[in-house]
Amino acid sequence: MATAEAYDDEMRDRIARHRADRADRNWRTVDAPLALADALAAEAAPGRAVLVDCLTLWLSNVMLADLDVEREADRLLAALAAARGPVVLVSNEVGYGVVPDNALARAFRDHQGRLNQRVAAVSDRVTLVAAGLPLDLKLPKEPA
Repeated sequence: MATAEAYDDEMRDRIARHRADRADRNWRTVDAPLALADALAAEAAPGRAVLVDCLTLWLSNVMLADLDVEREADRLLAALAAARGPVVLVSNEVGYGVVPDNALARAFRDHQGRLNQRVAAVSDRVTLVAAGLPLDLKLPKEPA
């Protein structure tokens, strides 16, 4: 599932490169820049993995559309809980840097941090990738 929207030529080129990289008959792209919960409900099925790229752009879209961030996050978490197949989510950790100098950027950073925490809490596995190296933060629980 792709969450990016092409507002300029650079983003159009970026999206085209991503699509070209996945121009294999085994990949199918579903555009879900805002209705991610609905798309997950429709697409996550047994035997079919879903890759969401990415939560960070989705959150930007939600905020720019002036939607209720908490309500949309609740809808996303409910869709993840109900997913009937495996879902892999890509998200950026934006809170490592300097506190932004404007209210919108600070709100985005705070919302993204809370969204990442909520998604991590309900996920079986969480892997942080830094400098191309994976670091497992949470692994599936061993059967009792």
